[in-house]
Amino acid sequence: MRILILLVAVLSMGAVQAEQVQTRQGALVLNANLVKAGNWPEGPVLLMTHGTLAHGGMEIMATLQGLFREHGVSSLAPTLSLGLSDRAGMYPCDTPHTHKHTDALGEIALWLDWLRGQGVSDAVLLGHSRGGNQTAWFAAEHKDPLVRKIILIAPGVWEEGMWEADYEKSYKQSLSPLLERAQTLVDGGKGGAPMSETDFLYCPKTTVTAATFVSYYAPDARFDTPSWLRDIAVPALVVIGSEDRVVAELPTRMEALGERAGLTVATIDGADHFFRDLYADELVEIALEFINE
Repeated sequence: MRILILLVAVLSMGAVQAEQVQTRQGALVLNANLVKAGNWPEGPVLLMTHGTLAHGGMEIMATLQGLFREHGVSSLAPTLSLGLSDRAGMYPCDTPHTHKHTDALGEIALWLDWLRGQGVSDAVLLGHSRGGNQTAWFAAEHKDPLVRKIILIAPGVWEEGMWEADYEKSYKQSLSPLLERAQTLVDGGKGGAPMSETDFLYCPKTTVTAATFVSYYAPDARFDTPSWLRDIAVPALVVIGSEDRVVAELPTRMEALGERAGLTVATIDGADHFFRDLYADELVEIALEFINE
């Protein structure tokens, strides 16, 4: 089965010859796809973080790695463990969820250390969707000298009441009673208690611990990526798809932020949340111009 998973991962990379590399976080084995180009290992090397319950070989990650390689830029696309050792592919919804949104911050730090150990001296963080929020969160709280710039592609946003509305639209039930139940368990020292048959993220009727449910759904302004941009010391690029319905509020949130030194905002007309086909080429062109400034 493991061989089959790896074969599917390689095929999903298309013509990109990605090397699978690993590191460890305690007992967890962490996987990543490394694509070397002419600038390896001096850099800049992109460290790319994927979106919700996805993986480093998903379409947008693989496409971007291939396009960046064509332009002589190396990249590393980890698969966030989400609490599972040696994880590959999409997170299986029939597997209990014990991970937290903020787990990604520690894994970004580990992969930066891995790149440093390979002789990389110049890194650019790139995050897509939820990975964009996690990337911004990390960059604001961890001033790693290896990181020269960050690129946020359709990063997540948040405002009061947004998740309640999304949850009710997706699952035809209110989020509040479930969140109150989960928070009560966490407050009582029972964060590891499983909540079975619970709708969670993209997984209907799954099993999720109370602490995990709270981590992803408790109201928290830190999930609003634009708010982090005030605290990030390095130059940042935010890329918006004009037809993106997943983070449709992003343009408004960026406008509310206003101008900031070192901040570049680019909108790609016609692109949706995943920047497929020629939109990916345009995205890479914008990113390369930003990287090379």
